[in-house]
Amino acid sequence: MLDRVVRKLAKSSDPNVILGSASFDDAGVYQMENGPALVQTVDFFTPVVDDPYDYGRISAANSLSDIYAMGARPITALNIAAFPDAELPESVLSSILRGASDICRSAGVAIIGGHTISDREIKFGLSVTGIADPEKLMRKDKGEAGDILILTKPLGSGLLANALMNNAAKEEDIAVAVEVMTRLNRVASEAAVKAGCRCATDVSGFGLVGHLKEIASASGLAAQIDSESLPILPGAFEIASGGSFFSGGERKNLLFVKDFLIVGKKISNAIQRIAADPQTSGGLLLAIPAGKVDSFESLMKDASEEIWIIGSLISGDPGSIILE
Repeated sequence: MLDRVVRKLAKSSDPNVILGSASFDDAGVYQMENGPALVQTVDFFTPVVDDPYDYGRISAANSLSDIYAMGARPITALNIAAFPDAELPESVLSSILRGASDICRSAGVAIIGGHTISDREIKFGLSVTGIADPEKLMRKDKGEAGDILILTKPLGSGLLANALMNNAAKEEDIAVAVEVMTRLNRVASEAAVKAGCRCATDVSGFGLVGHLKEIASASGLAAQIDSESLPILPGAFEIASGGSFFSGGERKNLLFVKDFLIVGKKISNAIQRIAADPQTSGGLLLAIPAGKVDSFESLMKDASEEIWIIGSLISGDPGSIILE
């Protein structure tokens, strides 16, 4: 519904707008005169973990991710917070802000202000501005048939967060998920741009299949995924196999792709849930020309970062996804 509302908005007539809301890329891009392009995004959400410091770190890493997904470098950020100040102590908000500050400091991003309102439910995130060479942007519509699909983080954070809210997640599994969600996509973004990748997004609320559908549709292609190659966070597959802890986001994602998703007969319901699971601060989903994969893989290996080859873009009905 929200996408339909955005599509009805008047498009900017400013010729310096390279990418606006009509493109549905991960961030807007504005060409500055005699300089780099500005890349801007905003994101915030309710807590996905119990610890406020970790929540702040995860929120900041998630907000920065949209800039990295464009092949850009984040430079400044503004805090956005909604906080029930009549119900929770100030120390909780301080911990959230400290977590975000630590992540931004590690990313070389300056927090230069923000805005806080009183609300019954905690919400936190960042508005982020980055810069990029407009000729090296990574966009959803630049995929080509034969491109190799690569993930840079495992899936399953949404399932784990939902289980945590129901006191059904293992402490050690949540610890691994927090480590993954607070890991920046900076290295993967820089390596992808250096290797020559021009098509990417990050895996967040629409899940793997939802964001892959966006790339495939924008590029006029289909996609195929090898389900056995999907990286999964510890504990997430067991939760998915248990047949409970469904989130509204998971159901919406499956509904979003139901007319485009072709599922092999041997694919379990658990794998379908993993593929549709809404991610928080997920990894990059890259479509890299086959001849450039080795270069990207080498750069990531040198940085001690993992990647997973999960499929490819192919000729076919635009937006269709084959899960086999």
